[in-house]
Amino acid sequence: MDNGFFKNIEKKTGVNMKDIFELANSLQNANFKDEETVRKVIYRVSDIAKKPVSKEMVEQIVKSIVNDGKQLDLNTISNMINKK
Repeated sequence: MDNGFFKNIEKKTGVNMKDIFELANSLQNANFKDEETVRKVIYRVSDIAKKPVSKEMVEQIVKSIVNDGKQLDLNTISNMINKK
């Protein structure tokens, strides 16, 4: 992809593309049936997005993914975080 494309995304969102790519790479072989793994991903997304997540929200997301079998993707987590 075009480097300018990523620079535009960084300007608009304030999110560093390097952080996004590192997160995406770490998700490839992650075990999303493990609560601790899911928590780490949630907190990492929260850090990248600069949006704090309450413990209650983390527990809701973890339950949704681990117990209810919802798919984990950045969009799902972002939507849950932004629903505050």
